[in-house]
Amino acid sequence: MNALDLPKAPHETRVVVAMSGGVDSSVVAGLLKRQGFDVVGVTLQLYDHGAATHRKGACCAGQDINDARAAAEHLGIPHYVLDYEDRFRDAVIEKFAESYLAGETPIPCVECNRTVKFRDLLGLARDLNADALATGHYVASRALPGGGRALHRALDPARDQSYFLYATTAEQLDFLRFPLGEMAKTETRALAKELGLSLAEKPDSQDICFVPQGRYSDVIARLRPDAARPGEIVDLAGHVLGRHEGIVHYTVGQRRGLGLSGAEPLYVVRLEPDSARVVVGPRAALATTRIRLSDLNWLGEGPVEAVRDLPVAVRVRSTRPPRPATLTVGPDGAAEIVLAEPEDGVSPGQACAIYADDGPRARVLGGGTIRRVDALSARPREAA
Repeated sequence: MNALDLPKAPHETRVVVAMSGGVDSSVVAGLLKRQGFDVVGVTLQLYDHGAATHRKGACCAGQDINDARAAAEHLGIPHYVLDYEDRFRDAVIEKFAESYLAGETPIPCVECNRTVKFRDLLGLARDLNADALATGHYVASRALPGGGRALHRALDPARDQSYFLYATTAEQLDFLRFPLGEMAKTETRALAKELGLSLAEKPDSQDICFVPQGRYSDVIARLRPDAARPGEIVDLAGHVLGRHEGIVHYTVGQRRGLGLSGAEPLYVVRLEPDSARVVVGPRAALATTRIRLSDLNWLGEGPVEAVRDLPVAVRVRSTRPPRPATLTVGPDGAAEIVLAEPEDGVSPGQACAIYADDGPRARVLGGGTIRRVDALSARPREAA
């Protein structure tokens, strides 16, 4: 086996590297080239590159495409830029807008990996007769004794991206490789300098690539100019406390920007798109121990339908560590998570990644989209 766990000599092994124009994917391309692999760089143009040409923290647009092209030229590998704007808009941006208008808080990076990158780009890599598709994600992939591969948390906990990759299928894992999963970010930047890459000190991408300065509502307003409608801000009992200009301006757990005053801080507890209501309450009202998931992707052992009260660890936000829980899957494939301790601010539309345990190198068992959150507090009543 070569360094990518493939039964061929490196020079006989073609690897397509997804080059976003950042330091991580460029180092992957350089590292594999130095190891003797037949490397082909591919960069996806995903959205309006004109608007992002000079914006720091962007990816897959403007200057990043130029940086990827320059890195490939420096490394002496062929490089192709593919226009995936239509695919990205249909599969990611439009779905992002629909989710926000439904009162959810979506994670477009998960959808991008699930569709454009690990479905469409992976298919292209196969068309190029590649043996593997490599990316600059910080996540570890290891061969299983009985065949196939398992996904694990990365060596560098500060960079671990397993939360965004839970939807990767077993078939895709067999073809994917993540060379940075066993490296720290400091090591990656050192390798970039060693390889002579000019972007060794380039800042990492920030926020969502197609949302300038993190203003989600601006994107929604552009895509659905007539969709946002004003409504009421109510407490848990249904009493009207104020008004708002659209639920797209709010997320579960939000405290700032409500324009309300009271004896205690108020937080967004729930969004009700049908009635255009924003429900607020005390912090205690955000606590939940029971979560329902849809679109479950299973990477664990055995049939998922047989899972009952399985001890696991789950991550309900990318910035939170995995927490102990149990997983039960019904005969219809619906999954229920019961947390050992309450979590605050769990929102429909967010991702829930499932791990075998809460250890730093835990195996990823899959995950799903949070569809329902059963709060510990009493359900709201209509105002009299």
